[in-house]
Amino acid sequence: MPKQLKKIPKFKTEAQERRFWETHDSTDYVNWSGAERVRLPNLKPSTQTISLRLPTPLLERIKIEANKRDVPYQSLIKIWLKEKVL
Repeated sequence: MPKQLKKIPKFKTEAQERRFWETHDSTDYVNWSGAERVRLPNLKPSTQTISLRLPTPLLERIKIEANKRDVPYQSLIKIWLKEKVL
């Protein structure tokens, strides 16, 4: 007997929907057995490439810190910027 699916609630905002799906399992609401993979070749990335000049000693220190954390140094820079700005 197939699993009885729950009805997906109506959401007033995207943030409300995001919070819901962060705490609920989609398999209780959607039958994924018929899902098909899709490709979105024209999807534009949500990031933008920038060029940033840093003093060599600063960049070396950042790379050392990134190595300690086992993350790419560019990712560590993004993390630090996000923490500072937000």
